Order: sequence, then structure tokens, then C-alpha cells
Amino acid sequence: MEYAYVSDFTKFINGWLDEHPEAREEQKKGRALWWDHPQDPAVQASNRASKVDQKPYPYQAD
Repeated sequence: MEYAYVSDFTKFINGWLDEHPEAREEQKKGRALWWDHPQDPAVQASNRASKVDQKPYPYQAD
């Protein structure tokens, strides 16, 4: 998808990443370290079962 406006920061980052392709590999390593983990269905089910509904306004005293 092509956008009409691209910010100066986005242009800078895209240019920098083009000049430093090793940075993309570091991004992938960082993502794998912090985000890309296998999910355990039993843990997810336990988390859903232990969920407590929150009041609409939690600071209300009554």
C-alpha cells in the first residue's frame, strides 16, 4: 500500500536500515527474544478461567 505522506523520521529510519542491513537481523533477534514464544493452550485456558471482571469505574468507593 502506498501512502501519500511519509514523515521525515520514517524516511530517515528506512534510509538507515537500507544502509545497515545487519540492523534488520538484530531486530529479528530482539523480537524472537521478547515476543515470539510458543503458546501453551493449558496456560491460556487457566488465565482465561482466572479472569476477574473489572468494575466500570475502579476508584468508586461504594
